[in-house]
Amino acid sequence: MASRPEVLTDPRKVLALDRTWLAIGVIFFGLLLLAPQQAERSLVFTLGAFAGVLPFLLLSVALAAYAKASGADNLIARAFQGRTLSMIVFAAGMGALSPFCSCGVIPLIAALLAMGVPLAPVMAFWLASPLMDPSMFVLTAATLGTQFAIAKTVAAFGIGLLGGLGVLALQRGAALNQPLRPGVSDGGCAGANIRAPKQVAWRFWHDQKRRQSFAISAHNNILFLGKWLILAFALESLMLAYVPADLVARAVGDGGFLQLLGATLVGVPAYLNGYAALPLVAGLIEQGMAPGAGMAFMLAGGVSSIPAAIAVYALARPPVFIAYLGFAFVGALLAGSLYGWLV
Repeated sequence: MASRPEVLTDPRKVLALDRTWLAIGVIFFGLLLLAPQQAERSLVFTLGAFAGVLPFLLLSVALAAYAKASGADNLIARAFQGRTLSMIVFAAGMGALSPFCSCGVIPLIAALLAMGVPLAPVMAFWLASPLMDPSMFVLTAATLGTQFAIAKTVAAFGIGLLGGLGVLALQRGAALNQPLRPGVSDGGCAGANIRAPKQVAWRFWHDQKRRQSFAISAHNNILFLGKWLILAFALESLMLAYVPADLVARAVGDGGFLQLLGATLVGVPAYLNGYAALPLVAGLIEQGMAPGAGMAFMLAGGVSSIPAAIAVYALARPPVFIAYLGFAFVGALLAGSLYGWLV
């Protein structure tokens, strides 16, 4: 006899539902009750915007899944071999291009530090990694333009370089010793990529396990990215409908230093997710936000958003945590200023 479908009557199980999809449902249910016409407009806008970015989303998911299935992500181990200055430069570059997600980089950083890899190159990779990756580059180019995507990639590299060289200078003054908190492990399975990197199989489809890895990674990524983009486009539709353009222009729109500083500071609490921020920033720029302020908002939020900050605080000692936030803030402010001046 077939079992009956489970009814979610337990409040704990209800709360365990995906909060992103729950938020999407709440938004449209609320609109249907309070503003039915806006509900229809928001739905049309959300579906249209998602359809427009869907080809780029599929391409980015395929790239990330290929990197994982082939083992190309293990090449990141090479960023931490050689002289310290060379390691910093290469680690910043690899961080700006690596396919590691924000949830996967924390145990990897723990493994590197636990094995005695110098903090300077680790900090370079640590700061650059959340800001840009192949998926983020493709989606940024689709949403905000290729120029913005290239500039954000360069900024990610620059912020990583700033953090690595800054840590190196501070360590010469006997600061930032013993970066890990007591009891932090060596990174678990993520650390294995550094301890014993496996051979890259570019033609991974000949291996059944790698094919399964590709399928699982692609499935998880498409669900993760898709839900965040749908939520972001829904919020963008509401922002375009209810946020006055002159208010945005007064807050962060003229590109002045105070507005740029405000966008950098606001980036932390207002930042949802690297992918969700893309259409939101695009909408703000359309309403008058200065491009430099948009860049500073995305860079500051990408590194020091509340979830990322909590993870870093749990891993690193307070001086390292403060340095992480400080380099992220200064780097975002400088990069936003430079990008605003150039464009």
